[in-house]
Amino acid sequence: MDAELLRQYLGFYQDLGFTTLYRRTAPVPPDPVAPAVESVPAALQAVSRALPGIDLDSASLPLPGLAPENDTLQKIREDIGDCTRCRLHAGRHSIVFGSGNEKARLVFVGEGPGADEDMQGLPFVGRAGQLLTQMIEGTAKREGIPLERKDVYICNVVKCRPPENRTPEPDEMEICGQFLFRQLLAIRPGAICALGATAARALLGRREGVTRLRGNWYKWRDIPLMVTYHPSYLLRPYNQNAKREAWDDLRKVLHFVYD
Repeated sequence: MDAELLRQYLGFYQDLGFTTLYRRTAPVPPDPVAPAVESVPAALQAVSRALPGIDLDSASLPLPGLAPENDTLQKIREDIGDCTRCRLHAGRHSIVFGSGNEKARLVFVGEGPGADEDMQGLPFVGRAGQLLTQMIEGTAKREGIPLERKDVYICNVVKCRPPENRTPEPDEMEICGQFLFRQLLAIRPGAICALGATAARALLGRREGVTRLRGNWYKWRDIPLMVTYHPSYLLRPYNQNAKREAWDDLRKVLHFVYD
């Protein structure tokens, strides 16, 4: 088992809430003179080989973190580099990393860049992005909260534009997800707003539609998370009810974070 695959397994169990790996010791043999034989599972032996910093002699093994210590957005962007880790790089013009306040108390996570974002290298700058800006600033103004778009941080699950704006494939989301998770851990916002089903699935691992998830609080790690509609969905003329619901969701988020 290579180190990268092992880290993915550990990250999976960490998402489930496990924080420690324990050794398994065989029963003491009947002969009191014979030494006890310890059985270390193959998985832990793989941990030892792939992650030499972990000590198998301890009674319990803390799981390694998903991000380096003292991680920053700059380090994450440098680690992405001129990324060719998945097929999305073949058709991109720009890597769309994220934008906004690096110490933001609120982070919005979308699905992936569109054509305008791909050309400019910035998230949510097309029609959907303009609507998101109106929603953030308009709702904040109505609620008496001094907040502009530049005060929040905005990023996507995948950093390269999927062809024809299709939904990212699971392997693409998994590869890019490591950088999204590091972004969120580096910023440590007071809340996350997941825009659309793809962002909700990446962060919560749930496959329900937005209509069932929206309006309720969940948690990513220990950070409160609200799911709402993606602005591109709200641009469709027949989604008037969804617009009202999205504004209501955003109102909840803003008061939770900034009150």
